[in-house]
Amino acid sequence: MEVFYTSRFAREAKRVPRNLRGAVEERVEIFRRDSFDPRLKTHKLTGALKGFWSFYIDYRYRVIFEFIKADRVLFHSIGDHSIYDEF
Repeated sequence: MEVFYTSRFAREAKRVPRNLRGAVEERVEIFRRDSFDPRLKTHKLTGALKGFWSFYIDYRYRVIFEFIKADRVLFHSIGDHSIYDEF
């Protein structure tokens, strides 16, 4: 899986707490191998975010992304649940 990042995602990733950065790297690597690995809890979003997807970093942090092609995704946002409201 080829992953691209928006500038927003890059800014938000810098603000992820240091103790979670290892988990972020691990989850992104799992995502690259299998975007629907059960550990990620990948799911479609609804409402205003219809067309986007999300996966879990931990119980609090999420990544919002979209499929560009079958083997390419664009990561839009990373953070706690407030990213759903701010996106």
